[in-house]
Amino acid sequence: MLQYLLLGGGFALAAAIQPGPLQAFLVARVAATGWKRTLPASLAPLLSDGPIALVAILALSRLPTWFQHALRAAGGLLLLYLAWVAFLQWRNPTNSTSSRSAPRTLLEAALVNVLNPNPYLGWAFVLGPSSVAAWNEHPSYGVALIVAFYGTMVLSLAAFILLVGTARFLGPKRQRALVAVSAALLAGLGVYLLFSALWRLGAV
Repeated sequence: MLQYLLLGGGFALAAAIQPGPLQAFLVARVAATGWKRTLPASLAPLLSDGPIALVAILALSRLPTWFQHALRAAGGLLLLYLAWVAFLQWRNPTNSTSSRSAPRTLLEAALVNVLNPNPYLGWAFVLGPSSVAAWNEHPSYGVALIVAFYGTMVLSLAAFILLVGTARFLGPKRQRALVAVSAALLAGLGVYLLFSALWRLGAV
């Protein structure tokens, strides 16, 4: 079970601190109304990801085992690619969290996440195949992976909101440090996912 807890928590942490549309929304929201009013927006992934997760798990559970492992391997390659993108961003930092008009409700925050391609890619290539594989080993493993992912995601987003709210905006050095941590996490998870999937493919 530990490997699935680490996979879910590590992927969530990398996703939460990686600059993107949701993080830009959170910064804009804090700037407009303060961190206290923004804090509920950390729950946005719980609202937006449900249908995506359900479709991904139902579809993947009907696929042959070898194809599920192949998707996991593709997910490992995707994570390695995202790690490379994060590394390039670390080398050439830009202001990825520029202010924009801030949505005012949790539902609008969830809409921001629905329109973000990352949840779809994550569930299609990483969380979906891994959840099905974990469930096939033991149902509690699949539940543990999903709980670890969303628990870590919500807590990380809440911590991000508090950090932005108390420090106002993250300085360039802290932004680069977060990007470096994200790149390292994505690379490590990508290598693990790729090699574990290849090993299981060889055993099929």
